[in-house]
Formats: sequence, C-alpha cells, structure tokens
Amino acid sequence: MTNARQPLTLTEPLHRDHRRRFEDNLYVYPVLSRRSKGVSLGVNLNPDKICNFDCIYCQVDRATPPVVRDVDVPRLLAELEALLDLIQTGALYEHERFRQTPAPLRRLNDIAFSGDGEPTTCPEFLSIVQAVADLRRRRGLDAAKIVLITNATRLHHPPVRAALEVLDANHGEIWAKLEAGTEDYYRAVDRTTIPLQRVLDNITEAARRRPLVIQSLFLKMHGEPPSAEELAAFCDRLNEIQAAGGRIELVQVYTVARVPAESWVGPLSNAEVDAIVELVKQRTGLPAEAFYGAG
Repeated sequence: MTNARQPLTLTEPLHRDHRRRFEDNLYVYPVLSRRSKGVSLGVNLNPDKICNFDCIYCQVDRATPPVVRDVDVPRLLAELEALLDLIQTGALYEHERFRQTPAPLRRLNDIAFSGDGEPTTCPEFLSIVQAVADLRRRRGLDAAKIVLITNATRLHHPPVRAALEVLDANHGEIWAKLEAGTEDYYRAVDRTTIPLQRVLDNITEAARRRPLVIQSLFLKMHGEPPSAEELAAFCDRLNEIQAAGGRIELVQVYTVARVPAESWVGPLSNAEVDAIVELVKQRTGLPAEAFYGAG
C-alpha cells in the first residue's frame, strides 16, 4: 500500500525541521507539517519544558535550561499576529527555512497547540484558546483550523472541557495521543504515573461530544517493533471507545522522524507502518493514514 501523502516525500528535510524557535519568538513557531499538508503555526504553552509524560521518543531537549518559564500571553498573541502577517503576505517563504516549500504547501492549514509539554497543563490554557479563536475570526481565517495536540490526560478538567467547547465553535480539532493497548507498553513508551485508563476514559468522553483524531506513534525499542499482541490490544481499545459511543474521525499511524530522547529508540520501516494501518482498518473499520519516519 502506498501512502496517500506521497508528495510530501519531496520535502522531507523541511517536515523534519520542527524547531520550536523562529527568529526571536518565544512561543509561536512555523513548521511544514507532513500531517496537515501545509504550514502549521505551533503555539508552545510549555516553554518551561515540563510535561506529565516523559516519552522515550520525545525530541524536546530537556537538558538545556529553558529561555523562559512562564507564558506571556500578550507577547504570545503578538508573535502569532506577526507570523500570520508573514504567511498572508508570502514573506515567510523568503525565509531560508521555507524557501523550498512547494507551491501547493504554501498555505496556512492550522494553528496548533503543540509545544514542549502537554498544552492543557498551562494555567492560561482556556483564556489563550479563546484569544486565538477571536484572533482567527477577526482575521477572516475561516479555512484555518485550531488544533489541540494532547496526551488526553487532562481532558476531564472543567477549564479544559470549556476550552474544547471553544474549539468546537471555531473549526477546532482534537488530536489525542493513544499509542498502546496495554498498561505495561503504555508505561514503557510514555513513562508516566498516570494510568492508561484515564487516557481511555478521557478520549471516550471527549469523543462522545465531537469526533477526534487519534495520534499513534509506534517505534522500535532496542531494534524490536511492537508485538502482534500489543497491536491487537491497541485495536481492542479503539473498538471499546467506539462501542461506548466515541467517534473517531481518523487514526494517524506514524513513527519516529527526528532524533528521539533515547538512543535505543528507532523508527519502524515504511512496510511496518503500512501493516499497522491495514491492521487498524481491518480490526476497527476506522480510516487510518500512514506517516513514515526518517528513513
């Protein structure tokens, strides 16, 4: 099976460049996203690099002290306005990092809350989501989505639920991480004390209210891919979410594309990613899409 997004292989050096700094910005950064087929403006609500997960594949450099620890909301919004100006005028594509962007990808696809930690842990999360929604509306960016990329551990908190309702009213999407079927594998990959059941419960509850995208990164640990039993259990969890009334719009199956936290972590081959996509489709009936690694 070939990947429906094959044209992005022409720009692999660009899509692997997800640096969360752009010029003098502290919070907002542009990337060419292989999953959005265009430019995504990332909003980093965790400049302190603190996260409630410690994923073995994470590319965040947590050894280097952060430049800032708190979110300066007025500065964040000013950075977002300035980058939107660059995109809408085309000036972004004069920048060295984006000069080779193909014409079909020179479009703003989304503003994504995705940074150096879990964005929903930011105390100002709700107010920032509302401010970004207001900015999007004011600038007439009807085609651009607002995306929350989340590990789903805090979707049950009332302020986060309120923020999800803001997303619902403003062309928002929730991309929830689920990349394990069993507690043991989940803890081995995501390295957290938060139980897998909380993630499953939160995804199910949120997906009853609106369709979600599931993000699933699979990898090799010490050269070994996930077992057939683990992948079957992962599909079982997806089926349980659906059986409980949760709506899943898409399962994104991807693998390591940049330097991971641990040296013993590596990407799956294209064929291995494709096999997981086919397994998900066959066992769950859900649409699934492949995103390949650095190889």
